[in-house]
Amino acid sequence: MSAALTAERRTTLHRRVRLIVGFTITYNVLEAIVAMSAGILASSAALIGFGLDSVIEVLSAAAVAWQFTRKDPERWERITVRLIALAFFALAAYVSIDAVMALVGHEGPDRSPLGLGITALSLIIMPLLAFIEVRTGRELDSQSVIADSKQLILCVYLSGAVFVGLVLHSLFGWWWADSVAALVVAVLAVREGLEAWGGEVESPFEVLEDFDRD
Repeated sequence: MSAALTAERRTTLHRRVRLIVGFTITYNVLEAIVAMSAGILASSAALIGFGLDSVIEVLSAAAVAWQFTRKDPERWERITVRLIALAFFALAAYVSIDAVMALVGHEGPDRSPLGLGITALSLIIMPLLAFIEVRTGRELDSQSVIADSKQLILCVYLSGAVFVGLVLHSLFGWWWADSVAALVVAVLAVREGLEAWGGEVESPFEVLEDFDRD
């Protein structure tokens, strides 16, 4: 796939990757500040985990940005994918510990309109950004770019889980929904980390892309 790219097209795609990760870093820094602040105020394990995920997404995007500022980005492909895998594992570890402690202590979150707002916004922005990144990664045949897009998809999962958990708690008083949602995301993070570490990075939009080719 990548062999058919012209030098001009490859340069354009490299520039697009840098723009994508630049936006990702900027947005997720703001998202981390808002989510973690809301999580601390509401005592929400899932919201704090969501904020931490934003920090890890920044690190993942920074690794890709570093790769594509190298003279020969393809040379640094493997090490970048491994760094992204470690980011997945770090997220899973923190979210799991925080959620289990909340469950053991019977600690449910307070209501958080700010938390609902930031997770809802991410449910709109992140799928679009991930789709653009994965299409770029497939054209470049770059596993690191695709792996970074899966970080964004994990953010979508986490946004949805946290949003649902907060809504269930607000409507029905299900204090445990927040922590259960966080643990589901932790499991997904471990799975994605193992795939990235083993070099088995697939597009998170595989079905959509097959439909598009048909």
